[in-house]
Amino acid sequence: MLADTDAGSIIAAAQSGAQWGYRLLILQIVLIPILFIVQELTVRLGLATQKGHGELISETLGRGWAWLSVGTLCVACVGALLTQLSGIAGLAQLFGLPVVPVLAIVIAGIIFMVWTGSYRSVERVAIAFGLFELAFVFVAWRATPHISEISAQFLSVPFSDPQYLYLVAANIGAVIMPWMVFYQQSAVVDKGLSLRDLKAARFDTAIGAVITQLIMAAVLIATGATLSGHGQGMTLDSVPQIAQALTPTLGDAVGRMVFAMGLAGAALVATVVVCLTAAWGLGEVAGYKRSLEHNLREAAWFYAVFGLILVAGGVFVNSGIDLVKLSVAVQVMNALLLPVMLGFLFFLARHALTGRIRLTGWYAWVAGALIVLTSGFGVFAAVVGLIG
Repeated sequence: MLADTDAGSIIAAAQSGAQWGYRLLILQIVLIPILFIVQELTVRLGLATQKGHGELISETLGRGWAWLSVGTLCVACVGALLTQLSGIAGLAQLFGLPVVPVLAIVIAGIIFMVWTGSYRSVERVAIAFGLFELAFVFVAWRATPHISEISAQFLSVPFSDPQYLYLVAANIGAVIMPWMVFYQQSAVVDKGLSLRDLKAARFDTAIGAVITQLIMAAVLIATGATLSGHGQGMTLDSVPQIAQALTPTLGDAVGRMVFAMGLAGAALVATVVVCLTAAWGLGEVAGYKRSLEHNLREAAWFYAVFGLILVAGGVFVNSGIDLVKLSVAVQVMNALLLPVMLGFLFFLARHALTGRIRLTGWYAWVAGALIVLTSGFGVFAAVVGLIG
């Protein structure tokens, strides 16, 4: 769940605060229960079937549908990986460091960690990275936002403005991510959990949903508080600009360091998760061994796919793409992909589960309604924002 607040999500939240103040804050709160429902269904499927998402779709609906789902996953993973590595490249520029060596060191370190570690060791390192994101909560507190301004803008939502809707779609796609469904279902299986762990896994997911949205809200509040006097419609065009907008109350040196810790933590944990997701997802449909508990010889294709995706992402990032525009666009793309991913998730929860853990009754109606509304509104906001 820490990976859910990745570098692209933080940039989308910062852009939201810069352009619209606190007008997108309500969305961060509304998305908490939706995020929990989506990921709880994912956990339930993994624990009950002991199969990854792609593998379960293949068994339930056939390989054609599985390849469609994994194809959607790969598109989302590529976009997400580029935003993570672009964020790291932006941090290198922030401190005047050469981008290529920094990316090479980061990529080599991640590959070494994953190729030589077990699931639990990789998970612990990734969580350690991700906890640096809590620095943004401190930044928001130091920004001293005015409660009166938050109250005035909280329910002031200009739905008729295409630019606002574009960022609504970006925020939805930044929170309900297609690759998170694949990752969490595969992760609970690779971790060796079973239905006995369902209650603890639900609690873990609920806490994660609150924390990830607390971080998103903190970034939005910090930029909104800092830039509220500059008028509506400001845009942040680079990582250094975002750093300046988020941390002026901390001083230049401390502010840059705190910002770097938060963004680096977000980017690093998400990089690990995104590449593992792609390697797991492809393996579930292609049929190769895919576990961090296997060594390099036992799961050569799994580790090769992980490494190749990461290296290819690093090469592409050095082409000089626009980080901020790319990050927001990737989140909008995620929103457009939601009907496919959430449609598969809901179908599996209804048809691949049995007994007391099958999605039935009033909870099925609530989950189904929220999935339809979230997917539909995300696509609507994205289309209107793109056209407008």
